[in-house]
Amino acid sequence: GHEIEDPECRGVHSAGMPGPASKRRIPVSQPGMADPHQLFDDTSSAQSRGYGAPRAASGLGYPASSPSSQAAFLADPVSNMAMAYGSSLAAQGKELVDKNIDRFIPVTKLKYYFAVDTVYVGKKLGLLVFPYLHQDWEVQYQQDTPVAPRFDVNAPDLYIPAMAFITYILVAGLALGTQDRFSPDLLGLQASSALAWLALEVLAILLSLYLVTVNTDLTTIDLVAFLGYKYVGMIGGVLMGLLFGKTGYYLVLGWCCVSIFVFMIRTLRLKILAEAAAEGVPVRGARNQLRMYLTMAVAAAQPLLMYWLTFHLVR
Repeated sequence: GHEIEDPECRGVHSAGMPGPASKRRIPVSQPGMADPHQLFDDTSSAQSRGYGAPRAASGLGYPASSPSSQAAFLADPVSNMAMAYGSSLAAQGKELVDKNIDRFIPVTKLKYYFAVDTVYVGKKLGLLVFPYLHQDWEVQYQQDTPVAPRFDVNAPDLYIPAMAFITYILVAGLALGTQDRFSPDLLGLQASSALAWLALEVLAILLSLYLVTVNTDLTTIDLVAFLGYKYVGMIGGVLMGLLFGKTGYYLVLGWCCVSIFVFMIRTLRLKILAEAAAEGVPVRGARNQLRMYLTMAVAAAQPLLMYWLTFHLVR
């Protein structure tokens, strides 16, 4: 580049020192020029070459997208209208599904059936095994709404039936394993059979209530809860069968069968026959007799199913 005269050399020459005036050439880099001693451009720094940063429209490469174009797209009234229409369709579809599900199974009320605590579970299990000493079978209400199960031992719940069903499947697998008959297919058949019988019971009772024209506050979940209590006695019978053989099985299962029969009679008669009394139906009327027979049939079906679902597990 340019030649720059060294000040020291100029001062010595002016003092009369002999020798030629020496000038040192110092390369000065022009703005925008690379280092003359560098063979290749340094591309390791993204900022030094402009990588990673948005390029100007006049530079090399593709121009960066302007945020104003995205804002214009979002501000498009047609897009906003389409988004609003899609949201309304999704809300209507969700509401329609919720209504159809609640017609058969009130999903929104499931929290009530699982509102239990340890004290309630202990009292309820004792009531299922020893229902003979219990006197007050009325369900407590608070402003026309039944109180949560943890506050009333007579209220139906789904916690005990659900846990009892799972435990019954595990105990059935244990029983099959001790007899060298365990297989996943057989265990699945055991579970599906129990669920099928439960569904068949619920459908039969609902159909019977419809034919007899019973106006009752029994819901589908109430029936599932009451019918699911029989798994508690089934577990006890199978466990005693594993420990003490068929003698223990028949003794414990027989006791549990009688207990569940008494429990169902005293519980369902308040749900079915009490409605008839409130409607002014005579006690010895034909319709009331049908309701009584229906209550007896539901209660009598529980011991039969308890034996049918467990007798092959004990040998």
